Amino acid sequence: MGILNALKGGGLRSSRSIRHNGKRLSEILEAHAEFVRGNLKGARADLAGADLSRANLERANLTYADLRGANLESANLREAKLGSADMTKARLRSADLRKADLTEANLSGADLTEAQAGGAELFRADLRQAILRRADFGATNFRDAEVAGADFEGASLKTAILRETKLDGVDLSRADTSTALLPRGYSATGPASNG
Repeated sequence: MGILNALKGGGLRSSRSIRHNGKRLSEILEAHAEFVRGNLKGARADLAGADLSRANLERANLTYADLRGANLESANLREAKLGSADMTKARLRSADLRKADLTEANLSGADLTEAQAGGAELFRADLRQAILRRADFGATNFRDAEVAGADFEGASLKTAILRETKLDGVDLSRADTSTALLPRGYSATGPASNG
């Protein structure tokens, strides 16, 4: 099935086969790992605008990486470390972000349509104006995340933690919040009136 999948273009690409700005992604990731460790020989991963579609980045450490406008469609970012990464306007359609750590990541304007993000950590993440349509956020932690203007239409938020998230003006009426932990007084169409 692996050969058939590769022939159809559905297989994942390894970091050794992807190039960005004349460098192999594997080299960029190695230098970034040194940067995260505080080694002066390291360099922050500059992957802004990179084509990382279908990239296998499972468990990759991309903490503080610059992924602005990167194409990460159908990429495997399962259990990846993306804390404080700048993913502004990144394309993450159908990406696998299950159990990824996106603490304080900037995902403003990003497209996560149909992404699998169950169990992801989005504590203090910036999701303003993000497109989250039909994404699976089961058991995802959104505590203190910025979600103003985010589009949650058709998203699954089963057992998601939104208890300490400001949902003012956010429409969750077309998302599955049946078992989500929502802020007190919040209803699916918006904040409850106090009158």
